[in-house]
Amino acid sequence: MVASTITDEPTRRDFLFIATGAVGVVGAAAAVWPFLSQMSPDATTLAAASIEVDIGNIAPGQIVTVKWRGKPVFISHRTPAEIEAARATPLSELPDPATDESRAPNPEWLIVVGICTHLGCVPIGNEGPYNGYFCPCHGSVYDASGRIRQGPAPSNLAIPPYKFAGDAKVTIG
Repeated sequence: MVASTITDEPTRRDFLFIATGAVGVVGAAAAVWPFLSQMSPDATTLAAASIEVDIGNIAPGQIVTVKWRGKPVFISHRTPAEIEAARATPLSELPDPATDESRAPNPEWLIVVGICTHLGCVPIGNEGPYNGYFCPCHGSVYDASGRIRQGPAPSNLAIPPYKFAGDAKVTIG
């Protein structure tokens, strides 16, 4: 007869195996943690992710430029005449059709990224035949709703994510 050495009781060897495995897992996690944490965005990047702008002092007809994520953003306080002209434009005249209502949910305010969609130049506000934005580099013309009207630009000025935080503040980003 062969004697059996299998017991149901844990032995010292079992404890050493479990303890060694646990120390190995903790050591591996401690070694990997710095590599994972360095992939997180820097504090300055997180700070630039959104900005809050006081729009209470912007007069009707005035365009203010702010910097968001390293890009210029135009905040335009539109006059009733600009709103009426933008809303009266037939979509059939636009190379990149978009209604004024979809681009400016609050009609008084138009907020667009101030980078020409042709080659990335910065347009000039309140210029051109549509009293919107004019890019002097290659002649792209945008209307008061930031929609492309003439020139080589393929699309409208981009609209950043934003929300109004009260009557006099807007948060971009």
